[in-house]
Amino acid sequence: MAIRFIKWLFLCHIGLCYAQTADSVQTQKFITKAPLVDSNTITLQSLEQDTDSIPKTPLKDHELASKFDEKWFEELYSNHMFDTIYKSVTNLTYDDIEYPELHTDTLKARLKELDARTPFNVEYNPSLESVIKSYLKNRRELLQRMITLSGFYFPMFEYELDKHDLPLEIKYLAVIESALKPRAKSRVGATGLWQFMFATGKMYGLDVSSYVDERCDPIKSTEAAAKYLSKLYEIFGDWDLALASYNSGPGNVTKAIRRSGGYKNYWNIRHNLPRETAGYLPAFLANMYIFEYAEAHGFKRIKPEFALIETDTIRVKHMITLDQVAEVTGTPIEQLQFLNPSYKLDIIPFIKDENYVLRLPKEAAGVFVNNEEAIYAFVKEEFAKREKPLPQFFNADDRIRYRVRSGDYLGKIARMYGVRVSQIKQWNGLRSNDLRIGQRLTIYPRKPYVNPVSTVAAKTSAKPLSGDIITYTVKSGDSLWSISQKFPGVSVQNIKDWNDISGTRLKPGMKLKIAKG
Repeated sequence: MAIRFIKWLFLCHIGLCYAQTADSVQTQKFITKAPLVDSNTITLQSLEQDTDSIPKTPLKDHELASKFDEKWFEELYSNHMFDTIYKSVTNLTYDDIEYPELHTDTLKARLKELDARTPFNVEYNPSLESVIKSYLKNRRELLQRMITLSGFYFPMFEYELDKHDLPLEIKYLAVIESALKPRAKSRVGATGLWQFMFATGKMYGLDVSSYVDERCDPIKSTEAAAKYLSKLYEIFGDWDLALASYNSGPGNVTKAIRRSGGYKNYWNIRHNLPRETAGYLPAFLANMYIFEYAEAHGFKRIKPEFALIETDTIRVKHMITLDQVAEVTGTPIEQLQFLNPSYKLDIIPFIKDENYVLRLPKEAAGVFVNNEEAIYAFVKEEFAKREKPLPQFFNADDRIRYRVRSGDYLGKIARMYGVRVSQIKQWNGLRSNDLRIGQRLTIYPRKPYVNPVSTVAAKTSAKPLSGDIITYTVKSGDSLWSISQKFPGVSVQNIKDWNDISGTRLKPGMKLKIAKG
């Protein structure tokens, strides 16, 4: 055990983990302290130079650059539900909470039941009671949302935890790590449901590239978290300490053990841990209690939009975008983004010897597999038509006004500017994906973009609606692409132009004009 522990500290020292080299630096796996010096003022006391050369007043930062820094950090921090969880852990207080709906004796009895069936030390103490009652009183809406989300994520967590012989209750760790948001990102770049830093994720086999971030993949990141937690438990032999070291690093835990005089019980060393970690286990146990006794406290087990068993995965054979998938399967882009959170730009790449998969609702998976050859032919043709001029430089915080053109839809516009469909809808107060030609949209670009007016499109006039015209009635399960496949020589864009359609969503019973031949 001693040799393994020395090896672990050596790995931490060379940067594969995140333990500290000085007591004054209390870094965490996911959280850093605020700078000790105001970012707009630079002091020169530590500089070794002649005192006559030191200005009598502090040097000032560049005002414009400082504003850019502020905007950048605002962008990093913009994650409301995740930040709510983070603050609740780092600012945990243990004041008495008036919550008559939960009597202390009832809580003691339930905690005793939990303690009997879990390997964690779930013992009653006034601090834990305070946290539980505070959450029940002040965070009911957030808790209900996470209980609903858990219906999708917990089955996959439990499968991976069981496969690695870990306690199933560890699934509640993801609640306080990320608020069950697969794309949650901390202030220092820890990402995903289990909040892996870049180096730690790589060490446990999570691929991070320009297109893909497997820290956001629910199954792969859970497997990595299971392996990491197994190693921590092997070192400490105690689940409470393993969770504490998962949060702040093994170095902080061993220092707390030394400073407490050799105690190895979490509650005895808690006052020597970083503040964030001191609130970590109470938050974990409080969430475990609330989720286990959710119905008793009036929470509803609402079926999520998807259950894992209602989805299936398909290994892609060609680069494909989520908006193309939406077009050919009729699946809303938001559902595809929810089911495929590891693809940064909503693009699934195809790379030899890599297994990149597309997760779809089962009915859409069947449609995709049954028409795979035609779908990839459509995708290749669509990619070939795209113009590829040099990108323009832009200020990421500039606002642009985009005019909707024929053939536009939200997924296409979102991909063009490196943003998400949900962001465009939020910026413009849109309740649906429907767009009107000529409509103006406010967009804050997040990547280099090109002039959306294609020179190819400018030279090509739309195919006129003439000849033998029929009226097609949209059926349940139809998409623009599936309808176009029923009529030789008819493309998705033809149907859009003939029927003045800007989006991709169709409703059963809708009448479409089609020019045959």
